[in-house]
Amino acid sequence: MTDRPHLIPDASHPINVTPTEGRVVVTRDGVVIAESDHALTLTEATIPPVQYVPLDDVDSSLLERTDHSTYCPYKGEAAYYSLVAGDDHAENVVWTYETPYEAVAEIAGHVAFYPDQVDISIA
Repeated sequence: MTDRPHLIPDASHPINVTPTEGRVVVTRDGVVIAESDHALTLTEATIPPVQYVPLDDVDSSLLERTDHSTYCPYKGEAAYYSLVAGDDHAENVVWTYETPYEAVAEIAGHVAFYPDQVDISIA
């Protein structure tokens, strides 16, 4: 097993998790994937803000778990889902930190979406 770095957010790499003001709706080609009044906005350093939607607010019939994973030294190990709706199959476009590091513990039980693969609106 390799030793992976575990970094703590600080002034040089800030991370904040706050409740999203408004309803988050995620769609792909007109299909509603998620709707939530309980999403979280994660802002990290210079990266654009990311919406984390509670998994309970996602249409789980459209998710297909994959073996893909990535690692973030600030958040931990990310697992992935593909979106499957009819003939549309978008590989590894949804991710989750099932056991995130303590600094971002609020995002456990939430998923995020690659914004170039879905439409995310906040109303």
